[in-house]
Amino acid sequence: MLSTVPDVIFKTRVRDESIGGDNPFRWQDVSTDDIFKGKRIVVLSLPGAFTPTCSSAHLPGYDAKYQELIDRGVDEVYCVSVNDAFTMYQWARHLGIKQVKMLPDGNGDFTRAMGMLVKKENLGFGSRSWRYSMLVDDKKIVKLFSEPGQTDNCPDDPFTVSGVDTMLEYLKHNK
Repeated sequence: MLSTVPDVIFKTRVRDESIGGDNPFRWQDVSTDDIFKGKRIVVLSLPGAFTPTCSSAHLPGYDAKYQELIDRGVDEVYCVSVNDAFTMYQWARHLGIKQVKMLPDGNGDFTRAMGMLVKKENLGFGSRSWRYSMLVDDKKIVKLFSEPGQTDNCPDDPFTVSGVDTMLEYLKHNK
């Protein structure tokens, strides 16, 4: 297992009112240091936007209990998926996500370097992230909750250990 998060650049879109018009967003490169350096971060990573478990339980659970995570000493919560910035934005909008920050890993660079990129060709998804969550403190991976059975073309979509309740229970006992 990695001891620190990999150094990558995320291709993000940020609102910039100076642009005007119907789409006031611009591209902005965000580094791993920008997100993790000097901060305590919870990451949830999942196979894809608009997919059933990701949309019904995983992401909404973290958003619903965001304040509890903050109250336990977390600085921010990020959702990583091997999807582009446009898809991540629309998915968060569709679900009404208010707190969790969406982090597109469109090329899978972060996910690959984490050792979590799996093939989901059996579902027509190409390569995607295995489902996991982790606590990161100043780029150091403190705790990783990876779903069991990580394999290419897994016929199941396990969701047993990476949910918000597992993370909260861990934080309760490990400050």
